[in-house]
Amino acid sequence: MSIPDTQSELPAWRLLLRYVQPHRRSLAAGALLALTTGATGLVLPLVARELIDDLGHDRSITGALLVMSALVVANAVLGAVGSYLLQRTAESVVLGARRTLSSYLLRLRIPAVDRSEPGDLMARITSDTTLLREVTTDSLVGLGTGGLTLVATVVMMGVVDPVLLAITLGVILAAGTVLGVIVPRINRASRDAQAAVGAMGASLERILGALRTVKASGAEHREEQAVHAAAEESWRQSVRAAKWAAAAGNTAGLAMQIAFITVLAAGGARVATGAIDVGTLVAFLLFVFYLMSPIQQVVGAITQYQTGAAALARIQEALRLPAEPPSPPAALPAPGAEPASLAFEDVRFRYADDLPYVHHGVSFAVPPCGMTAFVGPSGAGKTTVFSLIERFYEPEGGTITLDGRDLADWELPRLRSAIGYVEQDAPVLSGSLRENLLLGNPDADDEDLDRVLGTTRLDGLVARLPQGLDTLVGHRGTKLSGGERQRVAIARALLRRPRLLLLDEATSQLDAVNEAALRDTVAEVARTTTVLVVAHRLSTVTMADRIVVMDAGSVRAVGTHAELVGSDPLYAELAATQFLATAGQGA
Repeated sequence: MSIPDTQSELPAWRLLLRYVQPHRRSLAAGALLALTTGATGLVLPLVARELIDDLGHDRSITGALLVMSALVVANAVLGAVGSYLLQRTAESVVLGARRTLSSYLLRLRIPAVDRSEPGDLMARITSDTTLLREVTTDSLVGLGTGGLTLVATVVMMGVVDPVLLAITLGVILAAGTVLGVIVPRINRASRDAQAAVGAMGASLERILGALRTVKASGAEHREEQAVHAAAEESWRQSVRAAKWAAAAGNTAGLAMQIAFITVLAAGGARVATGAIDVGTLVAFLLFVFYLMSPIQQVVGAITQYQTGAAALARIQEALRLPAEPPSPPAALPAPGAEPASLAFEDVRFRYADDLPYVHHGVSFAVPPCGMTAFVGPSGAGKTTVFSLIERFYEPEGGTITLDGRDLADWELPRLRSAIGYVEQDAPVLSGSLRENLLLGNPDADDEDLDRVLGTTRLDGLVARLPQGLDTLVGHRGTKLSGGERQRVAIARALLRRPRLLLLDEATSQLDAVNEAALRDTVAEVARTTTVLVVAHRLSTVTMADRIVVMDAGSVRAVGTHAELVGSDPLYAELAATQFLATAGQGA
């Protein structure tokens, strides 16, 4: 349930109602039970007054005691059932919010992710959504049931004695004035506290995501201080919010204590003058005592609402980040599907408005089938070509076509279903080896899996693992070597039966034997598939059907290895210095 941009500035209570709306029936049932519990409690002072009257006139009090006992038991049972319903509904609201937010974050556009802190986004899913639990029960329901109970109690007090009611209301209004000053401060403190929690999560994610680098750099102490500083800032802001919340709660409690003492003094004087009897005073004092619960409930609801409003604001901020449109997954290409053709025409691109252009009018064409290699110095824009093909980013100018059709006209799932992409760092997800291999094609059968395992030389690894394909690979594949992770990533891409295969330095961490085997595999795949390779090894480049030489964000030459060595000085230099000379002599 994402919120459109046109409704992004709705007040917090309207946003809260949107999350609660699917659970309105169970919420209403719980609220009704809470009101019924309050109603049974309101009858108790009146029964107590009758009991005192019966004692004063030497009448039997058995009936009154039975009624009071029944009311107490009913109050407890109804209260327990109502509390369960409300808590269950609150958990359902949290579940709905987490589903909505997690689904939305998975569709975020890559530029939005680049500008965000993953730890902060995680805090919005975990910490901020958790606060909806309290705001649903304590704020939304508490304000409704507590408010109605408060009104009903005041009405009953007016029936018992209007003079004592006026005294009580005077004390309550004075307390309300103080609360009006405190409540806005709770809102600001709560918002700052949630932001600090997000900052702490971002700091932890930054360190845990590169813990080996931190340890190897001897930077544990410095990073420890950074985490501690973020934790202390979260503590300061949370304590600040707790301070104002405690002030609000104790103001309400102090007001009721003052009201009780004032009513006792004024009521005693009225009993002495004969204006009211003792039973009326006792009943009114019971109402004052009972009034404490709905007042504290209302104050707690207002306090919790301020915290919930801050959490809702952070959730909505995440839901306003640019995201790809929701769409169902597309079917993978059928076996033997036609390979794709690709063309870049005068493509210009930069990662942000305040950064220089990465591509300055890039143009090249790739026919169906065969291998095209991209070479050039670091920063030439080679990997960016692949990111633009996957539409992780959109070009600022020019056109990119796949099968003669502008990429912008393709539905994203259908476009990406036709592509197999092996990233530069070959990421492996936490989980089993099987789950990683089937990530892009969960419906692949055992025959396809065995074929790809043999092709990528992973069959030997699987045979050595204690649980075979079901062996856990650790966080980010830490139980695998760099070369094994690359082979897993290649196998994962091949299982998708892509019409266009993108390999970004996919064999950089392989030994010579495995590299040669995978090079032969890629050559075989290139006979029926369009393969694009970013490569730094001459042994890979020389087998390409065409080579695109890039420099400073533009294409400076296209041709075969033999053509470019003699015609392009940059390529000749790269071939002589970056690539393996022995491979060049053998080519």
